[in-house]
Amino acid sequence: MDTQPDPGAPAGPAARPPSRLPPVTERFVLHWGEMGSRWGVNRTMSQIHALLFVTGRPMNADELCDQLGVARSNVSTSLRELQGWGLVKVVHLLGDRRDHFETTGDVWELLRTIVRGRKQREFDPTIQTLRECLAHPDLARESAVARQRINETLVLMETTSAWADEMLRLPPETLVKIMRLGARIQGLLRGKGGA
Repeated sequence: MDTQPDPGAPAGPAARPPSRLPPVTERFVLHWGEMGSRWGVNRTMSQIHALLFVTGRPMNADELCDQLGVARSNVSTSLRELQGWGLVKVVHLLGDRRDHFETTGDVWELLRTIVRGRKQREFDPTIQTLRECLAHPDLARESAVARQRINETLVLMETTSAWADEMLRLPPETLVKIMRLGARIQGLLRGKGGA
């Protein structure tokens, strides 16, 4: 998470030149950065991704630095991380030897990539650890409450993981239908409960 000030950024609000981005693009990029930091993702990394997404065109690292007003080292590190997540890829443009970077413009593909990445980095290791806990030879020494809660957590994680796998296989049109159907079912259930 990007909680420290960027050492390569200009100091103070007056030191930053006026944005070169159109106002709505700037707001989108800034908000995406804020949301990223709330989800535990580096703010600059999120802003780079947002800028590439919203502009819909490849940019080189120098242009990203210029547009976002951040240090080259921060941009380079963020681009490597975005590539590691599969959210950004390197492309080359005729007449320019520099690497340019782009992301998909398909929001559903972005969602799939992010969910797959988070599942692989967070869910799968947690499921493995919970299974190891339940298979541990000393499990019987743990309290009944601890054993039950570890097991319930594993069941929840495995169920959610299996559901996510199934949802990732569906085409976007089907996902939208399922989401709408789920909202209607929730509405019916709330209506039955009198709430």
